Amino acid sequence: MHASAPAGQSAPATRNPAHAPTPAERITARQASAIRTRETLISTGLRLAERTSLAGLSINLLVEEAGVSKGTFFHHFGDRAAYLLALHREFHSRIFAEILNATDGTDPGAERLLAASHTYLNACLRDRGVRALLLEARAERTITDEIRARNRATAEFCKADFDAMDWPHPYESALLWVGLVAEAALIELDAGGRKPAVRAALTRFLAY
Repeated sequence: MHASAPAGQSAPATRNPAHAPTPAERITARQASAIRTRETLISTGLRLAERTSLAGLSINLLVEEAGVSKGTFFHHFGDRAAYLLALHREFHSRIFAEILNATDGTDPGAERLLAASHTYLNACLRDRGVRALLLEARAERTITDEIRARNRATAEFCKADFDAMDWPHPYESALLWVGLVAEAALIELDAGGRKPAVRAALTRFLAY
């Protein structure tokens, strides 16, 4: 037996499980697709960076490897400089997530600072192709500005460590430390591997 609507009224519309998505749902689906496409373009660039230089990372190569059109690339990034900025942010955001994981539960101080620094150095060696490509990209003004902003943000993170060690001028000390670790990463990148003496020197700096 099926219930029916009262006389003179139409039956309420029932929703078919296989209904066509509403405009709002369609927008959500498009947004999700756009996010996936953007992530694919970035992950493709990070992968290509392990086997090509900055000059070799052309838009043609990128879209071919990612399986998208040039129009799709320009829709998401506008130009190559904006894409390089996105690569830079993704690379360093991933490393920072590793740093947070490696230092989780460690109180601020020399131990946490060294753990964070070694995590950064190890990641730069592991993804040395990406690191080298992004170093080449420093000539781009947007990348230069991003490096400055990220260095300041990292110094804010490390400031608590210098505070815990009772260093005067903790933020300035942290900012100098960020530069020191970045230089250590360059030395190891040029050497093609770990430099124990460099890492020991970093530890020694904190002993003063």
